[in-house]
Amino acid sequence: MQYKNLGRSGLKVSQLSFGAWVTFGNQLDVKEAKALLQCCRDNGVNFFDNAEVYANGRAEEIMGQAMRELGWRRSDVVVSTKIFWGGAGPNDKGLSRKHIVEGTKASLKRLDMEYVDVLYCHRPDALTPIEETVRAMNWVIDHGWALYWGTSEWSAQQITEAWGVADRLDLVGPVVEQPEYNLLSRHKVESEYLPLYNNYGLGLTTWSPLASGVLTGKYTKDNIPPDSRFALENYKNLANRSLVDDVLKKVNRLKPIADELGVPLSQLAIAWCASNPNVSSVITGATKESQDALFKLILYSMSSQSTSSEADGASLAKSKIQENMKAIDVIPKLTPDVLEKIDAIVQTKPKRAESYR
Repeated sequence: MQYKNLGRSGLKVSQLSFGAWVTFGNQLDVKEAKALLQCCRDNGVNFFDNAEVYANGRAEEIMGQAMRELGWRRSDVVVSTKIFWGGAGPNDKGLSRKHIVEGTKASLKRLDMEYVDVLYCHRPDALTPIEETVRAMNWVIDHGWALYWGTSEWSAQQITEAWGVADRLDLVGPVVEQPEYNLLSRHKVESEYLPLYNNYGLGLTTWSPLASGVLTGKYTKDNIPPDSRFALENYKNLANRSLVDDVLKKVNRLKPIADELGVPLSQLAIAWCASNPNVSSVITGATKESQDALFKLILYSMSSQSTSSEADGASLAKSKIQENMKAIDVIPKLTPDVLEKIDAIVQTKPKRAESYR
């Protein structure tokens, strides 16, 4: 595993990281979480991502308890969480000073930690002045509840405005953004954010490197594996949007490139994301890196299968994690020639904006 600075900060994060989205709390308990987290640590992962909204807070509770029971030193890991959707009340969501302070305090209680390393604003809040949000995030940092702060799915304009406020008030600006980034979704990372990397030293912790599993190559228009994400009821609308003929054709044409490199397509897709020099860490995790094996484990945990079946599922999930961690070894194989072949197939590379200067 390689470790990179989180943007221009001094914080070192593993090039591949682990996210608790969807699975922790909804499908996995502490026992299974411990197995997956330890597998990640054994493969060099030091960065673990969460959010107050994941399983309505249960994901934070499970991650915190699992880390305690594993006996990890807090200083050995980087833990992040995200604030925006904290509940049904009018002040339980958004980026007001009230919710940022109260939401962070609640997250720390669930995690049973004195601080998180990185606190994200999970989405932009059009109803709260950015200055209020910047001041509140700095208040949280000044009180030692978070060491750094960042954004998730903000526009370049909103991040620039936040930095303008921070510079004017001599406060800390957002050091990191967490956008979706994969071979099928590239505009923000490769075009919109370009000025931010040099101007503010912005780092990226990107999510969905496999485009919700599409880039594993396991799907066809008429075949959705019963143990896959798109077979779940909550994901059928996403399947209809993602599994279109044009996308599936591109994925099929990528398979020979992976074969030439002697790696699974999933490893190629993850390595491609991590090879971008502006990406500090690629968030994989239970719903992104385990894919087939993880959902077998989910189905076991939701049914009345025996403990041995659950153990088999956990073993499969860990095996998949180990396989996808090998994407680190694929990065050196992504030569300019290979990258050019990939671009020719997916045809998603943003066009460089014309300059009239």
